[in-house]
Amino acid sequence: MKELTIGIDIGGTNTKYGIVDRDGNVVFQGSISTAEYEEFRDYFNGLAIALRKATESIPFAHKIIGVGVGAANGNYYKGTIERATNLKWKGIIPLADMFREEFGIPAIITNDANAAAVGEMVYGAAKGMKDFVVITLGTGLGSGFVCNGILLNGKHGIAGEVGHTSVNPAGRFCNCGKRGCLETYVSATGIKRTVYKLLADHLEPSELRGISFDNLTTKMITESAVRGDVVALAAFEYTGRILGMKLAETVVHTDPEAIFLFGGLSLAGDLIFKPTIKHMEANLMPLFRGKVKVLPSGLQNQAAPIIGASSLVWNYLDNNKTQLQEEVY
Repeated sequence: MKELTIGIDIGGTNTKYGIVDRDGNVVFQGSISTAEYEEFRDYFNGLAIALRKATESIPFAHKIIGVGVGAANGNYYKGTIERATNLKWKGIIPLADMFREEFGIPAIITNDANAAAVGEMVYGAAKGMKDFVVITLGTGLGSGFVCNGILLNGKHGIAGEVGHTSVNPAGRFCNCGKRGCLETYVSATGIKRTVYKLLADHLEPSELRGISFDNLTTKMITESAVRGDVVALAAFEYTGRILGMKLAETVVHTDPEAIFLFGGLSLAGDLIFKPTIKHMEANLMPLFRGKVKVLPSGLQNQAAPIIGASSLVWNYLDNNKTQLQEEVY
């Protein structure tokens, strides 16, 4: 009987889920809407139905040994989602308990960037590395830290929120309630905000003029930059400068071997990597210069969030050399 895990990535718009084997092969993949459910219990019931259908469709003998979930503000120790700014359900959601009650299997919950970091270590470009950082550049900016081969969770299970460190205390408003957080400048949303600021400041023609904020995408900005659009190029330079400066600060905390960039904005390639590396090196403490690599994730595909989440279970097993106990999640 083959052992499998379930990987779930809970996003503000959609939830991706899949069933994954020990080698990182996704044997089933699907999604449901996150946003359409007003009550979390209704959402969970919809997800449970989808997962049952998925497990029943597997054409070979198998055993589901656990669930890994990546979600904003996921608390590793408590198995909860706590006041996630990108979800409509507020308060503290006891998700691991709900999975145990519904399916009789343990669930490991962490934030989506931590799940990406574990996925990078188990299946991605960080194989063999003991110390690295993953930065996820999606709608917001997440981060996961691995130190000496162990995911850093912190005292309260919510360590590694680089996206909510300050760039400018009087800067852009953030969904977390603060102002000037890094993710308001460096993320898909952040670079869109930068484009609109630059459009106001520049007089040069730009093909981005006339596109509404809601319709503008990172892909559009990237394609315009490739064609030499002055505003798009300036937006990437500005974004890379801020990210590079903050990564220089991040390096001194954990002395990583590498920093991996993951997510939609990282797919811009050299447009984001070159200014980021340039400004990181310029702002690093001299002792660290030339020692920390900035690399693309090795899991840049549609199944990456699912693989990352499912890897939480395998990683736990590898670290503990035993089967998951019912009380651990």
